[in-house]
Amino acid sequence: MMQEFKAFAAKGNVIDLAVGVIIGAAFGKIVDSLVGDIVMPAITRLLGGGLDFSNYYLPLNGQGTQLALAEAKKLGGVIAYGNFITVTVNFLILAFVIFQMVRLFNKMKKDEPVAAPAPVVTPEDVLLLREIRDALKK
Repeated sequence: MMQEFKAFAAKGNVIDLAVGVIIGAAFGKIVDSLVGDIVMPAITRLLGGGLDFSNYYLPLNGQGTQLALAEAKKLGGVIAYGNFITVTVNFLILAFVIFQMVRLFNKMKKDEPVAAPAPVVTPEDVLLLREIRDALKK
């Protein structure tokens, strides 16, 4: 079983997948920062300034919405729809970037010319045997 696992782990696809997961996690952090630090503040500013989507919630225990989200969570359950909006924007940006990357890679693959198959070289002894066969038929 250990040998099979080593053979599986040594395949290029497994290593490529591991690298992809690591880069994806790092890229996810970049997108989180882009959404949280640039996009959402800009949207907040466009919608009248002073709005902070991360603190938008609906309390489930009857308290008002004047508390910060962290404090409201301590008092009971809340539906943090502002955080959901932020995560959704984050996902849409990430999905769009990945779509563009896949599109670019597909274009690169299409542009590569397909190599012509190498000509089949018949060994000399086979050619001699064919000549002998043809001579014997005559």
